[in-house]
Amino acid sequence: MRRLVLILAGMAMAATAINARAGLEGSKRAKAVAQAIERHYHGVKTLRAIFLETYHAGQDDVRVESGTVYFRRPGLMRWDYKEPRKKLFLTDGHNAWFYVPAYHTVTRSPMRKSADWRTPFALLTGKAKLADLCSRVSLVPNSGGPGSPPLGYRVLDCQPKKREGFLDARIEIDPSYRIVRVLVKQPGDINTEVQFARWQENIPLPKSLFRFVPPPGVSVVNPRALAPSGP
Repeated sequence: MRRLVLILAGMAMAATAINARAGLEGSKRAKAVAQAIERHYHGVKTLRAIFLETYHAGQDDVRVESGTVYFRRPGLMRWDYKEPRKKLFLTDGHNAWFYVPAYHTVTRSPMRKSADWRTPFALLTGKAKLADLCSRVSLVPNSGGPGSPPLGYRVLDCQPKKREGFLDARIEIDPSYRIVRVLVKQPGDINTEVQFARWQENIPLPKSLFRFVPPPGVSVVNPRALAPSGP
């Protein structure tokens, strides 16, 4: 009996060592992919792509929108939504702006305090690194089967350091380390999927494209001013 116990204990220790070694190798591979993404975008000064955004809130609320997104280093983004309703999300390097013309209102908040899920895309503008956003990155297995990305594509799972704008993000990249799809999980059972296509790199994009001036008659709202002050 004692010999059997020793054998089982040895097997358990060996299994633990194997799992630890596999976990370390997986962590190294994930880190290498993250660094490859950063290297790809490090030398890119401007970007443009079309996007398709699918928003899920619970089981019943589903919304699909599309438009064009622009990036310019350092820290400039512009999301022009075209369908089904025009709206704009823009960062000018200092503030994040969100404008819906139909509502005649624009919200403005400092970028460093913005909880909007789009803010982490500053990675594409040389403003941030995955290590700054994620407490842990891991590779998601890809079988290449139905419902999975094509073989050769990789998916990184990002656990954020601060759970302000999102709880979890999965980043799908193609063999050239371009981001082609992102799935963002937010509080309140909200999931947002963004697919990118037709990437263009290092094209002329004037700074004025990333400057927002509220149109006449449009109210500027600070999101914090709308928050309840408590009892």
